Amino acid sequence: MTLSRIWAAAALAAVAAVACSDGTSPDKTYFGPSITMNNGTARSYVVLTSDGAPVSVGVSFSETALAGLPAVGTAYVFALPSEAPAPYKHAVINWSPTGHPPEGVFTVPHFDVHFYTITPDERAAILPTDAQFGAKTARLPSAEFVPSGYVNDPFAIPQMGVHWTDPSSPEFNGQAFTKEFIYGSWDGAFTFYEPMVAKSLLDAKPAMSVTTIKLPSRYAKPGVYPTSYAIGFDNIAKEYRIEISGLR
Repeated sequence: MTLSRIWAAAALAAVAAVACSDGTSPDKTYFGPSITMNNGTARSYVVLTSDGAPVSVGVSFSETALAGLPAVGTAYVFALPSEAPAPYKHAVINWSPTGHPPEGVFTVPHFDVHFYTITPDERAAILPTDAQFGAKTARLPSAEFVPSGYVNDPFAIPQMGVHWTDPSSPEFNGQAFTKEFIYGSWDGAFTFYEPMVAKSLLDAKPAMSVTTIKLPSRYAKPGVYPTSYAIGFDNIAKEYRIEISGLR
C-alpha cells in the first residue's frame, strides 16, 4: 500500500470513498465518535480497502486541539469504529507536558498514542492495588513475540503496562527525540502499539510520513499488525493524524 493511497483515504470525509492517486479502487475511512480535546475535537478512525482489507488504525485531532493543552498529564480515551480489525479494542492519547523518564530522552512535551488490544476495563485494572501487580509485571511475552532489538522496562505504568523500547533509536544515542515507536505488554502478552510524537514535531505541521518498525517473528493472537506508523498534518482538513499502518 503506497503512502499516497493511505493519505488520500485518510484525509477526506468520514466514511467517504475517494479516488486514489494511482486510479485504482478507493480506500474508505470510518470514524469513531468525536470527543472534546482541549480547544478542539478528536476521533479515531480505520482505513479499509474497497474490499474490506485493513490499511491503518489511527486517531485524528483538529488543529485547535493543540491549543489550551493542560499543564498536567492528561488521557484522552477513544472508542474505535465498529469496522476496526482484530485485535484492536480502543485507543488512548496520553499528553505528557514535561515528558517522562528516561531523563534527557523523553523528557520533552509529547503525546503517547496507545492502540490497545485489551478493553478499557482491562486497562483500567492495571493498578498497584492488584495483589498480582508485581507478578503480572514480571511475566513477559515469550522471546518469539518480542520485536527485534527491543528491551523492556523493569516496571509497569498503572493503566498501561510494561513499555518496550529500542536502545538503538536516535534519542538513546545523543539525538533529540521527535518520534518513536513503543511496544507494550501486560501479564505475559503484548497489549498495545504506541507511536510517540514530540509536540515540537506537530507544531511544525509536517506532511504525512511513514516510518517502518521492527517486528517480532510471531504474533500470539490472530489479527492484523502494524509494519509501520505514520504522523502528519492535513492542510485541507486542518487536522493531525497519527496511525499504525501497513497492517498485515
